[in-house]
Amino acid sequence: MASTTQSILLRPRPYAQYAGSFYLVALLPPPRQLPSLPSEIWSAVFKFVAMQPESRALWSLLTVCSMFKELALPLVYSRVRFSKLPSFEKFVAQLDFAEQKWSPIHRIPYSTPGRWVQSLDLSRIEYVGQAEALRLDSLLAKLFYIVPFLAEFSINPSFLLSRRGMDSLGQRLEAFNIRVLEGISYFPSGSSVEEPLTKLLRCCPNLEEVEIIGRGPDPAELDLSIQPPELSLPESFVALHLPRLRMLTILSVYSSPLLLSLLFSPLPSLQKLTITPYDDIPAALSSRFIAAHGASLRSLLLFTPKSWPTRLHPSPQTLLRTSPALLHLSLERPLPSQLDFPHENSHLLQILSVPRPDPDFWAALERLLPRLPALRAIRARDVRWLRRGMGLTAQATGVQGEMMEWRRRLLRRGIRLLDGEWKEFEM
Repeated sequence: MASTTQSILLRPRPYAQYAGSFYLVALLPPPRQLPSLPSEIWSAVFKFVAMQPESRALWSLLTVCSMFKELALPLVYSRVRFSKLPSFEKFVAQLDFAEQKWSPIHRIPYSTPGRWVQSLDLSRIEYVGQAEALRLDSLLAKLFYIVPFLAEFSINPSFLLSRRGMDSLGQRLEAFNIRVLEGISYFPSGSSVEEPLTKLLRCCPNLEEVEIIGRGPDPAELDLSIQPPELSLPESFVALHLPRLRMLTILSVYSSPLLLSLLFSPLPSLQKLTITPYDDIPAALSSRFIAAHGASLRSLLLFTPKSWPTRLHPSPQTLLRTSPALLHLSLERPLPSQLDFPHENSHLLQILSVPRPDPDFWAALERLLPRLPALRAIRARDVRWLRRGMGLTAQATGVQGEMMEWRRRLLRRGIRLLDGEWKEFEM
């Protein structure tokens, strides 16, 4: 055996005249050196961990080693959610301190935690009073300038975002990064000047999802003897540029400058619309909005937020005619007695949602079914099936009894009846 530099010679009798020597041979093969993974692979693994719902495993990675902390920390900051205002205040203070710590000479695009924030969810912070609302608005006005890569923003609609907050969010060079706005509270103004929320939408051309909750008075609270003036576009109006807007929610807004601007703006990618119907109000724009943008809709949800007292308004009967590509239609009370169909006298609607099975609506639905050949399911969105183990008497009374009757009739036509959780009845 040839001698190598890694060989170990044993000489048990070093002072003998003919001392013997032999090599030390390991009983096990030498361990293989594991290849080190590139940081990109570790980042992909951490991103998979971060996508798990309600998982705190990502936080535990911060204490493993310095390399794990360096790779996982940006992911921890990328999607943040708060349910308490003091916690959010500490978060803003931390980002502001990190922003001031780095000088412009040493700063790189991702050097501070503010550059890591991509999703901010404040929808769980409860509204306590006006003082807390002003405090939150001041924190947001400071935060928006130090989170340039913010793409998703959600807030509790009980908080009204001020003009200062909207300007700090929209009047930034990085406003084109915003893709999702949820829970934006909106109070229509009677001024001819462009509203702050309209300016915000104008500054965010890459928006994909928008949720707006109206805070104005209900039309039923207005003086009906005074005819409200119809809104008109100013001569200098420029249409909003929202080519990627796919999902739009506008609740409790019957007429406003913002709704008028969206009405006369092209929305080529709009596929899902959630809106409160006001078909019995002459000055309302909701029915005109559905008719104007219904050609591309795949899902149309009519919904009135629950309040006290809840004022329900009828829906337009031209829903199926103005939305020929509709696949899912959710109706609101009062349910329409009839619906107009397209020129081909049938529609490819697949899912129909109603608040709850109504014996009065069944007669109208029975007339519609032959003209809905693609209908596969009817959903009762405000009702749940009784849990397993309930007696036959409980299942045959009240709303559950009406659902069981609808289920029996619909199964003959190959149509499933689903509850609010999209579940079928379990025997």
